[in-house]
Order: sequence, then structure tokens, then C-alpha cells
Amino acid sequence: MTEIKKLKYFCNGQFMESVTNKYMDIYNPSTGKIIARTPCCTDDEVLAAIEAAKAAYPAWKNTPPAKRQKIFFKLRELIEKYEEELVDLIAREHGKVWKEAFGDLEKTKEPTEYACGIANLLMGESLMDTSKGIDTVSFREPIGVFAGISPFNFPAMIPMGWMVPLCIATGNTFVLKASSTTPLTAYRFAELYKEAGLPDGVLNVLTCSRNEAELLLTHKDVKGISFVGTTKVGLHVYSTAAAHGKRVQAQTEAKNHGLVLEDAPIQRTAAAIISAAFGCAGERCMALPVIVAQESIADRLVDALVAQIKDLKIGPAYDKTSDMGPVVTEKHRQSILNWIEKGIKEGAKLVLDGRDVTVPGYENGFYLGHTIFDRVTPDMSIGNEEIFGPVLCIKRVKDFEEGVALINENPFANGAAIFTQSGYYAREFAKRIDAGMVGVNVPIPVPYGVFPFSGHKDSFFGDLHCVGKDGVKFFTENKSVTTRWFDEEELKRTKLSGWGN
Repeated sequence: MTEIKKLKYFCNGQFMESVTNKYMDIYNPSTGKIIARTPCCTDDEVLAAIEAAKAAYPAWKNTPPAKRQKIFFKLRELIEKYEEELVDLIAREHGKVWKEAFGDLEKTKEPTEYACGIANLLMGESLMDTSKGIDTVSFREPIGVFAGISPFNFPAMIPMGWMVPLCIATGNTFVLKASSTTPLTAYRFAELYKEAGLPDGVLNVLTCSRNEAELLLTHKDVKGISFVGTTKVGLHVYSTAAAHGKRVQAQTEAKNHGLVLEDAPIQRTAAAIISAAFGCAGERCMALPVIVAQESIADRLVDALVAQIKDLKIGPAYDKTSDMGPVVTEKHRQSILNWIEKGIKEGAKLVLDGRDVTVPGYENGFYLGHTIFDRVTPDMSIGNEEIFGPVLCIKRVKDFEEGVALINENPFANGAAIFTQSGYYAREFAKRIDAGMVGVNVPIPVPYGVFPFSGHKDSFFGDLHCVGKDGVKFFTENKSVTTRWFDEEELKRTKLSGWGN
């Protein structure tokens, strides 16, 4: 039997052997087999990563932005060079199918490309003669050591797209607590950053439990935290880190809703919903797990969804013919099964049951099939709380007004979408819906990486969102410098008055 590899953590430019006696299993969700074990790093190892980042900061801060951005040009080349390897790695450790793993990597490249222009993004403002002979210039400068706490569902995009590029491009250093469930991609990116020329200590990557991660929230040398995860943990991260004087951006849970009006093309809309609801097996914060259908077309829409899903293939993630892969762990699979049971008990109509899926040759994989509940009412928890799996809920409303009101009642507000051919209703929806990202006939309205990923309400805690100009501002602070130079006559006057002695 092949020995399962024990991973090291990345600190000060080197992979280090942990002294811990606790390792966490990493699975291939498609087979159910353990493929590696990652260390639960000790307090001292977390502190060492912070110290390495602190030591690297002065030299990195003083590296000209034009020189820093060259590393990102090189990193982009390396991402493309190793594209096949990286996509395969994402698919194997997470379980998302090939095209979705490719999308994960593509969304990592967008902020990397944005960071290639950091010299331009850091340019400030100036004004001559703010008063007679006095000039003022303002510019943005880095702050110090930042930390990131990353979830399992996007092994590349979240840590290596949302967190790392803008942080280090702006001149800060970084300590990443990667997901212990899917850390392989983050460790590989650490190698690529080093190959691209990033100095030792600027980026440090480790895995640990919540106990050790608490140091990142309280340590005096950590200036800010970027977090993605559950609302419960996000609130703890936000309140604890903020109480210790740190900047925080905490992207948390979602329950995105899509409103389908009676003028929407049914077949095309159904295809879009299936992709959004079941892509990545529903394990994404911008999934579309709830459809609010106008009653007049709800039956036709449900029939179209069921008919189109029957043609989809469930299989191993790295099989390029698979349309949906497994969920990430058996524990998470059981959680989703419990939600399905809860939906049945709450009285929702189970029109498509994905609980008994078996993939031949992969019987031990963590598979679930597409599941659809119809006639989900506002009081049912299955339609209001995040399940993070391949479960779609259909809520029915009589018209646009009722649909908007229902969506806005939900405490989460990452994204929302409307399907309609009416310009009037599309515009009204964009104006009146309480969500940070809105789609018009776009089921997953994640904007291009130069715009912020901007959840609202209980989907975000903080002031500045990740990516885009918000990201640049989060990792920097303004400094204004006012100068005055005296001409000869002024100098003579000051000497005569005694000021020049």
C-alpha cells in the first residue's frame, strides 16, 4: 500500500516540516480516498509565519511598485504554463468538474492581471497652491502584515485571487491559513510565486485549526484580516479582529434568489438555472439555490428543469465528460442529506430526489444527485438558510412586486438575478433589490475582477470589499504630504523677524 504523503507548510520561502502530532486528511472526493495529510500547525509555527512576514515587510514595502508588478506578469505566465496541472489539482482535491475547475483558475487570473497594473492603481492626487506657496500631494501606501482565512470551495480563486495578489502587490506581506480540506492548490501557488521571483517571507501558507488561527485575529503585528466562510465564524472573525484594531473584510454565507417572470424564455432560463444551481455541486456562495417563479409559468419551468437535468452526467471531477462531480467530503454530504430530510418534513414537494446516486467504479465517492423542491414557502428553513449543495428550491409568487418583497426579506444578500425580457422590470429589479451583485438574465452575476465582490447584509461584514478598487483601498491607507518652500525675500523677512536665528 502506498504511504500517504504528509505535507509541509510554507514559511519564509521554504517548505517546513511541522512538529505537530496532528494531521488532517485530504480526500479525493471522486473516489473517497485519502490522498494526503496536512499539518495542524502549532501556535509557534503560526507565530513564525507572522514573524517571517513582518521581517520581509520593510524591504518589500520599499520595492518600487513597477518592480513588484513584474512578478505578477511572470506569475500569469506560470499559471498559463501549468494550467493543465492546476486545473487537475483543483478538480482532484475539491471535486468540481473540469470545466468548473478551469473557471476557478480563470477567476484567479483576473485579479493577478489587475495586480500587473498596481503602479497605476497606487497613483495619488496632488494640488499646487492649496494656499500661497503651499502644495499638497496624497498617495496610498501599504500597512504591514495581513492574514487570510480561506474556505474549501474555491482552492485557487479565493486565496490566490481575492486575497493574495492585491495585498502583496500594494507592498504588504501575507500569512494565509489555507483550507485544511483543499490546501494543495494554495501550496502549489506558493511555489509558483517563489518561481516568479517573490522574496522570501512575503507570502506564507499554512494549515491549522481554529484554535491556532485565533492568533491571526489578535496578534499585534497583523494589521488586517481577509476572511471567507460561514456567517457564524465570520462574525467572530470580524468582532475579534476589529476589537484588536484590525481591518476586516469578511465574506460570509448566501442564499441567492432568482426571480423568473412569465415573459422569460423557459428552456433557456431553465438551462441557466441548472448551471447556476448545480455547478460545483452547489458549493459556491454565488450559486443560485432558490428560484422565485411567477405562478403562471412555474409548472412549465419545473418540468423544463427536470427534463434537462435527466441528460446530465454525474461522475468523477477529472473526467471531462462529467457535468457534475461529488461534494467535498462525506461529512458535508451527510449535512446535505439532513437538509433534504428537513425539507421533506417541512412540507416542501420533492420533485427530483438525488439521494440515491451511485457512480459505477466510484462507489465510495461523495456523490449526490440534482435535487429540486417545489412549493417552498417563506417559513421553510430549507429555502432561507445556506445548504451549500446540489439542492434547488422553487418558491412561487403571483407577480413582480411579491417576488421583490420575498427576496428582500432574506437576511443574506450576496447576489440576486431576474429573468425577463422587460427592460422596465429589469431596471426596477436592479434598483430595488437588496443585493451586492445583481444579474439581469445572468444567473451568477459575479463581476469581472476589476470590480469588487460586494455582498450585502449578513453576507458581508466590513467596509471595503475584496478585489477591484475596494481591494486596493483595503490593503493600503492614504497619506497626505503638504510642502512649502521659501523664496529669498521670504527667507530675509524671517531672519529679520528672528525666525531664522
